[in-house]
Amino acid sequence: MNLGDTAWPELGEPRLLAVPVGATEQHGPHLPCTVDTDIAIALCERLAEQRDVVVAPAVAYGSSGEHAAFPGTLSLGQRATELLLVELGRSADAFAGVVLVSCHGGNAGPVRRAVRLLRDEGRKVLAWSPSGPADDSHAGRTETSAMLALRPHAVRLERAEAGNTEPLPALLDRLRAGGTAAVSDNGVLGDPRGASGAEGRRILKAWAESLLDAVDTWA
Repeated sequence: MNLGDTAWPELGEPRLLAVPVGATEQHGPHLPCTVDTDIAIALCERLAEQRDVVVAPAVAYGSSGEHAAFPGTLSLGQRATELLLVELGRSADAFAGVVLVSCHGGNAGPVRRAVRLLRDEGRKVLAWSPSGPADDSHAGRTETSAMLALRPHAVRLERAEAGNTEPLPALLDRLRAGGTAAVSDNGVLGDPRGASGAEGRRILKAWAESLLDAVDTWA
């Protein structure tokens, strides 16, 4: 069930609410700025195919200040993202619980703090994020493959080129000090070359299974 297509009398008994939490930010010269949101929506929809879950309209903006040097990045910042998720969670008491499916690493802090506060208030909230290789964390082969599976027409493969392939933990200090532009001229952390739709379908399937397992364990 998609909340964007649903009138309130159709909701019936309380169900879990899955909220895609994404971002609008640069993803290298070859991917659209909606990658994180697109993937979050797709995973929530796959969850709803397997369980009695209502999918909310996506939170399409998040904390993306690290990408501010690149055109196309729109960011709410850490504090506003946290507040948005807290108030959204507070407003969802008619549902059996809230699952925040966050597919942007920059949202990790705000999501974690929002979940902690909501739980302290007695609300049932789960946060889940996909995993990936440490040397392929942004606009590399993983995300490019996923987008080739989801929206191949939006991928400019002819522009795909390697960025910084150092593992993310080795980049964090420089990233925090100077943003993505301080460690990657093209905004890519990884190497998108060799990406394919077939690989993307395998990645999405694994992520969807991980999300389903997390929800079942929590619920």
